[in-house]
Amino acid sequence: MGILRPKVQVLDEEHKNKIYNEAKYILENLGIFLENEDAVELFKNEGITHEGSRYFIPFDLVEKCLKTVPNEIKLFDREGKEHITLAADNVHFDPGSAAILYFDETTGEIRNAVKEDFVRFSKVVEHLKYIEAQSTALIYQDVPKEAQDWHRLATALINCYKPVVTGTFRKESFSIMKELLLSCRLSEDDLARKPLAIFDACPSPPLKWSDLTTQSLIDAAVSMIPSEFVSMPLAGASAPMSLIGSITQHCSECLAGVVIGQLAKTGAPLIWGGSPAILDMKQGTTPMGAIETMMINLGDVEMGKFLKMPTHAYMGLSDSKVPDAQSGFEAGMGALLAGLAGVNMVSGAGMLDFESTQSIEKLIIDNEIAGMVKRLIRGVEDYGTPFASDIIKDYDNKEELLSHPSTLKLFRKELFMTGPVIDRMSRDMWKESGAKSARKRAKEQASKLIDKSPLRPIDDNLAKELEAVSLKFL
Repeated sequence: MGILRPKVQVLDEEHKNKIYNEAKYILENLGIFLENEDAVELFKNEGITHEGSRYFIPFDLVEKCLKTVPNEIKLFDREGKEHITLAADNVHFDPGSAAILYFDETTGEIRNAVKEDFVRFSKVVEHLKYIEAQSTALIYQDVPKEAQDWHRLATALINCYKPVVTGTFRKESFSIMKELLLSCRLSEDDLARKPLAIFDACPSPPLKWSDLTTQSLIDAAVSMIPSEFVSMPLAGASAPMSLIGSITQHCSECLAGVVIGQLAKTGAPLIWGGSPAILDMKQGTTPMGAIETMMINLGDVEMGKFLKMPTHAYMGLSDSKVPDAQSGFEAGMGALLAGLAGVNMVSGAGMLDFESTQSIEKLIIDNEIAGMVKRLIRGVEDYGTPFASDIIKDYDNKEELLSHPSTLKLFRKELFMTGPVIDRMSRDMWKESGAKSARKRAKEQASKLIDKSPLRPIDDNLAKELEAVSLKFL
């Protein structure tokens, strides 16, 4: 790591304390809306007061539950090998989910996704160095509606070895998805010790934990499978217009999730995350590429770190409908800020059009953005003094430093070696190569990666077992 890690910050310690204390005040005095019977029973056992479906969570219970949340989560790949750790300022990227539309890179058409799109998408993710986790990124339409959540998990596991971020659409699906995950592990205890998946749990703003979301959180906690809060305050619509007000509401909703998760199972692994947005007052849309949305995300993540929890944010997305200049600068800004903030899991690679569309072209471009971000946060390194004078003295001998031992020793470490998407050719070479745009190069790279052999081919017996589980429930 470098001398100083580059960072960004939007909140000071005084305001983090104020937000935390007001969030606890909201839970105790305004309460949360709770629909789930299992959670109601957990709250009843704790003597939590309520008025109908509104439950008032006391300060001391929030503080008690925070103490038992693990401050790091290790994720393992399909074969049980340790892959990434969500802790401190570690930064990892995964594709955003779950898009209902697919940008077809072969036709330029935006359409409903089918299973084969997700198969191809997953194969590409496996080959992208800086997209370190996969996700059930597409909702495809050529399976029964009641299978759309768990079937995507099966497809992801078969076609990519990386850990996966997923979630349920029906309460009944969790047991099926757990069975799929258990196919990749020796036992329930093995799955708990070597988690392969994260389940998103999305409270509904303002201050509501729905039956489905709460059940997913409880089921995952009991099995010691990580849950990732995806609180979604919409500033100016379902949350205060002020950025700090939205950050405070987000904090309240996530603290409620901490309580539910820890009451279900002490020590359950939880991730402080979200997908907030502002309401665009001109268009009535929810822009994920807006700088204010990114600022709310930064504040949310800072609160998660303040509370010593692993963190997540939806950043690096674009509201553009196609992979164009807007897509590039919004994704670049979001990914860069997420890296500087030390977000442990950055979801959003590949996503367009307010989280509704996935694009392999953008995914491949975002992989190179992520690589540049990772180079930046590694910082400037100190290799010992003198830093330059001895090297400069040697310049007189050859009038160049390209062949200098220090250049040969350090260039691969100091430089981010760009992939095929970023153009750094001379103008003449660029013309000779077809004068292609970044989008064109990404499209060509997609074709190559889809046809490329898997980096970690799935064991035949495991593939058959996953297919058997899928067939059993279709």
